[in-house]
Amino acid sequence: MDDLVSTEWLADQLGADDLVAVDCSWFMPSSGRDGQEEFLAGHIPGARFLDIDSVADKAHGSPHMLPSASQFAEAMGELGIGSDDRIVAYDNSPVRTAARGWFMLRHFGAERVAILDGGFDKWRREGRPVEVGDAIPRQASFIPAEKAGEVARTKAAKPFADVARRRRARVADLIAIFEIL
Repeated sequence: MDDLVSTEWLADQLGADDLVAVDCSWFMPSSGRDGQEEFLAGHIPGARFLDIDSVADKAHGSPHMLPSASQFAEAMGELGIGSDDRIVAYDNSPVRTAARGWFMLRHFGAERVAILDGGFDKWRREGRPVEVGDAIPRQASFIPAEKAGEVARTKAAKPFADVARRRRARVADLIAIFEIL
């Protein structure tokens, strides 16, 4: 399966037992938009909604940190997304969050994951079918196989954070010097 699929390809594949479309829409809080609400108002038939705010490490101080492999697998199972499925991630977001969904699915072991070229906006412009309401998940098992080394965890990232902090301090010092001159 290619990493990027067309709306025509997806329309031809809809209804296949091993295919799942996943709406990964997320919006900046200041936009006044809500991905879940927009999903309920209209989505690709049979799609599931991946809530990037919910499927995250809630114990971490920063938002949207990757959950543990077991947390991710549990969330995917509840959505009816299996690790062996063909998965098409899409969004309707100006920040293109389908890429985040694609990365998370791949990182935790799904091998056949693609992004929908043009997203939900193109799907609708072409007059393709849209479904409203909540998704009815099917039975699925997501067996996580996290790819080691793809993500820097807290201990590994600490030296980079320290360097960034020191550089910001130096930049602030330089700005102060130029303001004096």
